[in-house]
Amino acid sequence: MLNYNEKAIEQNIQYEFNNKALIKQAMSHSSFINEMKRTDMESYERLEFLGDAVLELITSEFLFENYKDLPEGQLTKLRASIVCEFTLSSVAEMLHLGEYVLLSKGEDLTGGRNRSSILCDLFEAVLGAIYLDGGMAPAKKYVHTFLLTDIENKSLFYDAKTTLQEMVQKNGKGVVTYELIEESGPDHNKKFVTEVLVDGVSLAKGEGSSKKNAQQMAAYKALLEMRDYNSLK
Repeated sequence: MLNYNEKAIEQNIQYEFNNKALIKQAMSHSSFINEMKRTDMESYERLEFLGDAVLELITSEFLFENYKDLPEGQLTKLRASIVCEFTLSSVAEMLHLGEYVLLSKGEDLTGGRNRSSILCDLFEAVLGAIYLDGGMAPAKKYVHTFLLTDIENKSLFYDAKTTLQEMVQKNGKGVVTYELIEESGPDHNKKFVTEVLVDGVSLAKGEGSSKKNAQQMAAYKALLEMRDYNSLK
């Protein structure tokens, strides 16, 4: 069973399943099912489909109730920032889902446990499994506890590059540039490190699995540093 640990998963997500087959399915990648030739098992893909729909409903309701002054367009933008791949994969990583997912040997060796797309899928698949097992109440608890917290920082990351450019221009400076300073790893599991500069002055560095993600992370870190600096003034 590789690293699969049912009790550890349940402890991390703060939910105990009545139907243990559901959590096992939620943690089963299609590569594992194919490699093991398990005709008696399904991958997490259908649960992910369900979880995606449940997530949109729970998040929409939360924003509707808690951000009463925001119009529809801003609510849609805020929801998109919360359910983006970076946010969901970050939460899944915090919950250690990647450590316990069932993968094929090949997928495991090529960095599948740390791949953002898989981690994002796992968060939604687990949500789908919780919904089927216990209904909407525990599904809401899962999303509210682990995702719908620190909304300000989550939305800040989503628009980090645009927000940084706007903030820089507002302060009377204008040239934001990104420089790739490191590229490492095999083609299937690359790591990029990017530095963001304003008028040639370095503000922060960011790391990601693509150049775009690295730039986004660098901009996000720069915004956090600028916000902390301004708060001390």
